Amino acid sequence: MPAVVPETRYAVRGDAHIAFQVVGDGPTDVVLVSTWFSHVEARWDIPGFAHFLDRLTAFARVVSFDKLGVGLSDPLPLGVVRPLEEWADEIAVVLDAAGLERAAVVGANEGSMLAILFAATYPERTEALVLADGSARLRLAPDYPDGLPAEVVDGLVALVEGTWGRPDAVAAVNPSIADDPATLDLWARFIRLSASPATATAVTRAMFEFDVRRVLPAVRAPTLVVHRSDTPLPPVAQGRYLAAHIPDATFVEVPGVDYGLGIGEVDAILDPIEEFLTGARAGAVSNRSLATLLFADVVASTERLSAIGDRRWRELLELQDGIVRRQLARHGGTLVSSAGDGFFATFDGPARAVAFALVLREATRALALTLRVGVHVGEVERTGDAVTGVAVHIASRIQDAAEPDQVLVSRTVKDLATGSQLVFVDRGPHTLKGVEGDWQLFEVAA
Repeated sequence: MPAVVPETRYAVRGDAHIAFQVVGDGPTDVVLVSTWFSHVEARWDIPGFAHFLDRLTAFARVVSFDKLGVGLSDPLPLGVVRPLEEWADEIAVVLDAAGLERAAVVGANEGSMLAILFAATYPERTEALVLADGSARLRLAPDYPDGLPAEVVDGLVALVEGTWGRPDAVAAVNPSIADDPATLDLWARFIRLSASPATATAVTRAMFEFDVRRVLPAVRAPTLVVHRSDTPLPPVAQGRYLAAHIPDATFVEVPGVDYGLGIGEVDAILDPIEEFLTGARAGAVSNRSLATLLFADVVASTERLSAIGDRRWRELLELQDGIVRRQLARHGGTLVSSAGDGFFATFDGPARAVAFALVLREATRALALTLRVGVHVGEVERTGDAVTGVAVHIASRIQDAAEPDQVLVSRTVKDLATGSQLVFVDRGPHTLKGVEGDWQLFEVAA
């Protein structure tokens, strides 16, 4: 994620203003036609989305924009949905404002329909076409068995209408983050900023009526269709349809279960895109590494707050925060995030993390605070200051399983801490919410 959000500029079409950004200085020019609902500034707050954009800008100069009616672009009258070709024309307007004559057009999800229409309408301005999790038509038709049946379409429209801007709407089409409240909250905020509920409902209804199948044979640009195998919307069969009906298109299927391109295995979908547009897959430098993850929070904090009052509670938390930061520095830990009475930190070794937990527990006892701590070791993805991955979720769930005043760790921590003189007591198998199988957990003896 950049230290400063890139400048937002405006392209003018008649009386309307279209918000756009230009990021990167790579040799390839790319215009990104995102999913329908976007916000060119808020997306940088989401680590997965920022990583997606960073990968693109590593090899390209990327132009991206908010369509009229969404994000930072001018609004449309309530409930108004413009003809598809007018939205597609916005791509040309934005390219003009960015000073680009030609570019590779990358269409994401339902935004691929605009990309297809633009490529067919403006072949002289389309260097190449990439359709990522794309579709020519979403809804079932007599001559289109790969479309979504009416009951699914109605259910998705009802979901948007009834839950727009809430985490459950995001979770419904992004299984990999369904049990990650923090990430769901980031995406929920993003979609709230992207459009109002009425606009979202009107556009969603229209999306299921759009159909660019007849345009596909007119696409002349070199085309890559890359699609995740298990994404719920659009299903992979619709990606195969695109590749079969665009002349000489290349089809690549990659693993993945999510709708958002900035969610899940982002690099899996970006690797073939980079190779297609540059002729070589440079490969992103891996940000994955093994880390020891520690979650801790104060037990019964609400009751304690009620007993001692706001002022004294804030004083105690400030004292605890000072202890945490000093002890992290002594034990080689890094604070990833803190909220209220809890925090998340990483260490480069499990013994140091456990030693930190024990020292912290004693220090906070002196403040009459009681902690519960969970520790796990696993592979994580680092994007800027953010640390993500299944291992983070597991560590958080181990903390949830801990009793008051208990430091609870996974078997991996116990096994890797062999020789540290730490004593572990087997607390048996546990079921961790959102994690498959039983997990053998151990308490660190005082």
